[in-house]
Amino acid sequence: MPFDDSSLLTSSASTDAATPLRPSARFMVSHPLHWIALGFGSGLSPLAPGTVGTLWAWLSFVLLAPWMNDARWALLIGLSLPLGWWACSVTAKNMRVLDPGSIVWDEIAAFWLVLWLVTPAGFWGQLVAFALFRFFDAAKPGPVKWADQLFHAVNPAIDPAAWRKAGFGIMLDDLVAAACTLLVIALWRVYA
Repeated sequence: MPFDDSSLLTSSASTDAATPLRPSARFMVSHPLHWIALGFGSGLSPLAPGTVGTLWAWLSFVLLAPWMNDARWALLIGLSLPLGWWACSVTAKNMRVLDPGSIVWDEIAAFWLVLWLVTPAGFWGQLVAFALFRFFDAAKPGPVKWADQLFHAVNPAIDPAAWRKAGFGIMLDDLVAAACTLLVIALWRVYA
């Protein structure tokens, strides 16, 4: 029997099966993949969970940096992508929302990638990377919007792979936002 954690979600509206629900701390700790997808609690922020998740990524990057080298960052980020896809898929399915704002693992993994690739960068360089990444992730210009909309039309009622596609889409738009951020920084470094 599949794990039913819908009782751990909160809603101000009715609680029928079609109503998307907001995760609670109990929901987050009810499953290890929820913990990951919700960014160890940063996604529970009632205001700007994507920004809070990105700040968590930045803080954790700074705290981990003394023990990391390029190989370790590559391994951590490389593992965080398929793990994130899985965690985002399961958590979105359990929340009954294709792309819930409280899922922030996508921001975390993508911003780790940005910070790793702009290193060495001091505080101001990292702040610029943060601002650019948040701009691309929130405003979703051009390719970021395309990536964001790619899997929004999947229908879990008729497509058995819908939640896996949704999890992939959750991760994809932030990776495209990371690529756009890195492109702008690279162009700045070349032409400034």
